Amino acid sequence: MSIADEISGTRLTLDLWHPNCWAIEATEQTAGGVLAHAIYNSPQTVADRPASVNGLFTAFGPDEGAVEELLDTIRASDRSGEVLELQERFGRGRNAPGEVVREFFLEYDPDDMVCPTLLEHGFVHSAPVRIEDGSEQWEVCFAEDRSGIEDALDGVREQAGAEVTVDSITTSEGPGGSARDRRLDTLTTTQREVFEHAREVGYYDWPRGTSTRELAADLDVSKTTLLEHLRKAESKLLDP
Repeated sequence: MSIADEISGTRLTLDLWHPNCWAIEATEQTAGGVLAHAIYNSPQTVADRPASVNGLFTAFGPDEGAVEELLDTIRASDRSGEVLELQERFGRGRNAPGEVVREFFLEYDPDDMVCPTLLEHGFVHSAPVRIEDGSEQWEVCFAEDRSGIEDALDGVREQAGAEVTVDSITTSEGPGGSARDRRLDTLTTTQREVFEHAREVGYYDWPRGTSTRELAADLDVSKTTLLEHLRKAESKLLDP
């Protein structure tokens, strides 16, 4: 059992960009993507060279040409070492989303990693990282109280120079969790914010305490955007 599996609490999907990342740069330039599976320490072989790490990755794409272009871009990066392709898969390639997959090891500078910064702020990695279209998708568990998530994310942004948004957030089911709480946890951060504000100001009262136009003004969004978020939230909450 992994550390993440042992942690009960809040699970998040983060969309993350940070500077100096060979995988972000390569996927931004090509149609391929990368799955990051595991990181291994590498021995320091030259006195004046910084310590490095080896990572196990899967390159994926819609066809051989896209994957080859991705690997060529990675090889050409001044932020990556030699690409060592594996003749036999470790069994992870079959789970990659592309039609074509190729596994490889790569040595690179650990200073370019964002994982230690996430861990420092309480976010524990729980699944392979998917890098595509110039951004990383992280499945993480937050090891502390849920109320501290926003401050922790701000810490990651400041320390790593990162751009981070929350794609989804859920709370692990426990004996004290109600059905209502579990349904609310299926909402994205924006959907929950819009729904909770609408409820607080009487949008769902009868007669209504506010209008959609007033709600949109409160949240500084268009009426169309407001209704889209509300309808999606309502659909999830009412789905049997």
